[in-house]
Order: sequence, then structure tokens, then C-alpha cells
Amino acid sequence: MEYVYHLPIPSGVNGKGVTVAVLDTGIMNHPDFDNRIAVFRDFVNEKKVMYDDNGHGTHVAGILAGSGVLSRRKYRGIAPSAKIAALKVLDQNGNGSLKQILKALDWLLGNHEKYGIRIVNISIGTLPDRDTQDGSAMMRKIDQLWDANLCIFAAAGNAGPRKGSITSPGINRKIITVGCCEPFPVIEHGRKIKMRYSGRGPVPLSCVMKPEVVAYGKDIMSCNYRYPEGQKPYIQKSGTSMAVPMASASAALLLEVCPSFTNAQVKLCFRDSCRNLWLPSNQQGWGLIQPDRLIRSGLAVCSKL
Repeated sequence: MEYVYHLPIPSGVNGKGVTVAVLDTGIMNHPDFDNRIAVFRDFVNEKKVMYDDNGHGTHVAGILAGSGVLSRRKYRGIAPSAKIAALKVLDQNGNGSLKQILKALDWLLGNHEKYGIRIVNISIGTLPDRDTQDGSAMMRKIDQLWDANLCIFAAAGNAGPRKGSITSPGINRKIITVGCCEPFPVIEHGRKIKMRYSGRGPVPLSCVMKPEVVAYGKDIMSCNYRYPEGQKPYIQKSGTSMAVPMASASAALLLEVCPSFTNAQVKLCFRDSCRNLWLPSNQQGWGLIQPDRLIRSGLAVCSKL
């Protein structure tokens, strides 16, 4: 048993054969990705050459599928053999438009089978408004992707801890929304405090409780997009953005061992395998993801099929 980002990972499982779409700021061809970037599409500047002018997307992809080759595996991702479909929907400032996101979702609807994409990682979010609420164009596209059997993971957002602070598209009732928890108190200005930024449910104007799961998101070390410029190969970032790829990568491990699973079966395995942190349900959902339990839960279901 290995522990990656404080999470237990069974040996011999690494996400091989699974492709994950990452909607973010793009990706830099960091050595930790080997030759596993299956496709790059730019919906912001329409460039053909792979790039990341912000660094957020490269960091997220490293948590998900970095090999850790430049750190002797110390900072490897949870699914280091998974492939990545990098879809750039955010600009150099981390901002994006609904139009750009809709184009990426349309592209996924038309191309997920071509590239073998089973999972969608959305480590971005905005506070819900009329353009992002249930029934909006983005929510309809998200529903279509889920109905096409893609496993979708989205951030709970960093607008917590008040109730009803889940960001969109994490408010979608079908997908798996991921919040943050921490393995230990955080020291700031000489005193211990708890991280309280993670968005909490319920979803406004509905009875849908969110998030479904939580993962770690404080000071996560992952790939630095400025490594080719002579900077260090890894950098720390915090937020629910860092928690999402831990969950989506865990799903990649599950789909490696149970490739016939539907997204609904994946979701049920998360429900049955998380560790209860004894926090309010609108803060922790089903609890802290446990990749080893997730895979055991999946194998138990597979044995009955």
C-alpha cells in the first residue's frame, strides 16, 4: 500500500487505459506527463501548440496523472499512467467565459469516444447566477455529458463556509462535487486555524446536498508550468481545485480495474467507500475519499456481475 497525497493507493493500480479530460488553463508538457497528453484543444486563443499561460491546469493535471519522475516519485499523481485530454477554457488570469466552456463541453460530446475519455475534471467554478443555474445552457450540457456515461467531477469552490456556497457547475445534481478537508490544522500568524474556504451545500433553491466527497487541498505539491524557464519542477497550491483531481484520479483507478462500470456505478462506489469524518453532511458529503476502499467496493460489485 502506498500513500499519495495522504491517500491510500493499492499497489499495481495506476489508471492505465483511462483518459481524463481536464478543463482548465491548459497544460505545459512537463516531463512528469511523459507522452500521455492525448489531445490539447484551446478554446480561448485557438492556438494549436500545447501551452499553459497560468499554471493552474498543469498543477491540476500533475495531481491527477503526474509520474513524479523529477522527484523520484515523491510528488507523483494518483493515477500516473492515465492519459490527459487538456481543454483550455481559462485565460492567463484564470478567467473564462460561458461561451468558451460551452464550446469545450460541445467538443467533449462529439469527441469523447474518439479519445477514450471516461472522466471529466472541472477544477473551476463560479457562484451561480442565471447563466449557470439548474436548467441553464451549461447545466444542460453537463447533463448530456453525464447521460453519455462520462464521470464528471467539479469543485465545490472556495466561497465557504456559509451554507449554499457551492459554485457552478458543482451545483449540478448528477455529477460528483468535491470539497476540501485537511489532514491537520493550519498555522497562520502563530496560531492554529481550520481551513474554512471550501464551499458547502445545500444547493440554493433546491434540496440537493453537496458536496458528495472531500479530499485534501492545502499546500499540494505538483507540476510547475515554469519548469522549462529554470524554475523548480514542483510548486505548492491550495484550494478545492487541488482536491478535485484526487477524486477524478481515484475514479481512473477504479475504471482501470472495472472498465465496464457506468458513471452511476462509480458514484455509488464513492458513496460506499468514503471515510466518515463526522462533520456536517453539507461540509463533508459522504466523507473523505479512500482509493483503496473505492477499488475494493468496485471489485465486490464486479464479482457479482
